[in-house]
Amino acid sequence: MGSERKPVIYAKGLYKIYRVGETQVRALNGVDLSIYPGEFCAIVGTSGSGKSTLLNMLAGLEKPTKGEIAIGRCRLDQMNENQLVRFRREAVGFIFQSFNLIPSMNALENVALPLSFRGVPKKIRLARAARLLKTVGLAEHLFHKPSQMSGGQQQRVGVARALVVDPAIIFADEPTGNLDSATSAEVMELMQKVVREQKKTLVMVTHDNHLAGFADRIFHIIDGKIVKIEEKKNEEKEG
Repeated sequence: MGSERKPVIYAKGLYKIYRVGETQVRALNGVDLSIYPGEFCAIVGTSGSGKSTLLNMLAGLEKPTKGEIAIGRCRLDQMNENQLVRFRREAVGFIFQSFNLIPSMNALENVALPLSFRGVPKKIRLARAARLLKTVGLAEHLFHKPSQMSGGQQQRVGVARALVVDPAIIFADEPTGNLDSATSAEVMELMQKVVREQKKTLVMVTHDNHLAGFADRIFHIIDGKIVKIEEKKNEEKEG
């Protein structure tokens, strides 16, 4: 990592402290991290380690108790709720464990939905959604509803929906949590391909060390602190 590279995600001294009765729980206990453009990074930890809290903070879904978070030139810790809503809608894509597809809509409509919030004309929305569904290998399933697709296919729709607003950064929270191991590997390979071909930055939270192995760098989090950062060798990345 040369010093000339500017991080696309930067966090310094992040704390998140919850009050539970009389006690204070430190969900994040002083996190520093930098993630660079075009990286696929995994944040790995057990349940309760703080990994989802960290992801929510980087994505502008939760505010830190203290600390700095910058995404590009945006200081998330200084934004109000309206600014955060706009940031989430315009700058980032989300992939969820539970797919979060709308059952009454087909794949094409589900993928096009984020663009309708932006007022993009229907013809353009649907054309872009169709192109992305082809990218994720679902050209045959444009008009299928979620109930007519397997879990792996539904998550591919989720990946396409995350890409439709052309975000610089995609956040994925346990994106294969509801999938079997073979299908999980397929979805991870798809996500690797998206990062490389579309020059996206992807930040994934997982409890699964094997899935984390698909990432370029792995941040290990325990008790709200990053305890180790693993960097993959370049030859492995290419392979």
